[in-house]
Amino acid sequence: MYRIFVVEDDPVIAREVSRHLIALGYETACAEQLQDILPQFTAFAPQLVLLDLSLPYHNGYYWCRRLREVSDLPILFLSSAADNLNIVTAMDLGADDYIPKPFDLEVLAAKVQAILRRAYAYAKPADLVDCGGGAVLDLGTGVVKNGELSAELTKNELRILQTLLARRGHTVSRDTLMTALWATDCFVDENTLTVNVGRLRKKLEAAGLPGLIHTRKGEGYCIP
Repeated sequence: MYRIFVVEDDPVIAREVSRHLIALGYETACAEQLQDILPQFTAFAPQLVLLDLSLPYHNGYYWCRRLREVSDLPILFLSSAADNLNIVTAMDLGADDYIPKPFDLEVLAAKVQAILRRAYAYAKPADLVDCGGGAVLDLGTGVVKNGELSAELTKNELRILQTLLARRGHTVSRDTLMTALWATDCFVDENTLTVNVGRLRKKLEAAGLPGLIHTRKGEGYCIP
């Protein structure tokens, strides 16, 4: 299931786009804090970003540049400014395509499908993330493998570990982790996060990775 991050300040457009993509089998999240979309982007770990050009605080060009600093994932611009200058500027900044508003949802879906196919059709069958010490996290199966030892993670545990590994060496706040879990459409509160982290630690210990996740008291969690 591909994850698509929708950065759009018009709630009606964001909602309709999200609903249409979900109906087609995609997982979506709409940016909530438009003054800084990076924390939610990192937590959600999408495979594609739909990015509006006209946004409050910073425009789409700014966020395209920022996203390109941390990721090479596909970016699809959505904008009512469909003149050649804006299209060329977006492409020069690293956008993969540009759809003028208003647009047909079926056309958008076709563009999304084509971009994802181009970007990931020849990707490795297993997306492996290094956990250190020879251990790896298989994002495709949600299994941590460490030699002959392994641990199968739940969706929440996988999202927590993926988020921590993506920001390895940095403390990830509890709010950021709860946002990552919230993106899975499940209810998350402080106690839910604590329980999930506790279960994840036990599974990592069983896989030969005790102490992988460190607690930063009053701040959050960290994988050094």
